[in-house]
Amino acid sequence: MYMQDFGDDSDPMIFTGEKIRYQFDEYLLQSYDIIEINIKTTSPELNELFAVVTGGDGNNNMGMMGGGQGGGDIFFMNGYTLDDEGKVELPLIGELSLVGYTTKQAKELIEEEVKKYVNEDEFFVRVRLGGIRFSALGEFNVPGKLTVLQNRVTIFEAIAAAGDMNIIAKRNELVLVRQYPDGSQIHRINLNDKNILGSEYYFIRPNDVLYAEPLRVREVGTATNFIQTLTLITSTITAIAITATLVRN
Repeated sequence: MYMQDFGDDSDPMIFTGEKIRYQFDEYLLQSYDIIEINIKTTSPELNELFAVVTGGDGNNNMGMMGGGQGGGDIFFMNGYTLDDEGKVELPLIGELSLVGYTTKQAKELIEEEVKKYVNEDEFFVRVRLGGIRFSALGEFNVPGKLTVLQNRVTIFEAIAAAGDMNIIAKRNELVLVRQYPDGSQIHRINLNDKNILGSEYYFIRPNDVLYAEPLRVREVGTATNFIQTLTLITSTITAIAITATLVRN
């Protein structure tokens, strides 16, 4: 169950809640991010040069979902990975530092460099993230390292990509480990609270780690193994009772 506190209503099937405004800050590129840089010009020679690294038509897969073994691999092979100094190396242009830039700012910077070789109205530049890569650990049905090939991914889309949280996961205390330019920070998120829709954690970021902790009840046995646990306890009690009866007789 998610976002349970919608309030009282006589007919919940037609309940309409208030609109909650998104809090979405433009993502600033960090070292080891993978980005798509697509440069097209009116010059066939330059297009061939840029296509060698940018992957040509291979970037038409944006919008799909992929798991840890596939999905975003085309961007890993054909995209640009910011090095540990936040730089990428482009054909003809050379090294550019993009760390701390939004994709829009990175696009504008590259456009200024391309203008040195091509007239302003004779080229096109596109820069975008090579999908959102994140890790799902703990009580997910499909844990692992995952990629969603979209520019923006909500925390619920990320959970769906990981096969949803299983029945023993803590939904009121999901652990989010987020990377920042100066280090990583741990956040705890209550997925039962509708106010998450307006929080800065509603949209996940590249390299986020989601960890679903188990409920304490797991120590006893729940869900799929509850019946097995109950059967074992019942059988044990029955065996003890039969043994005690035989001894008395």
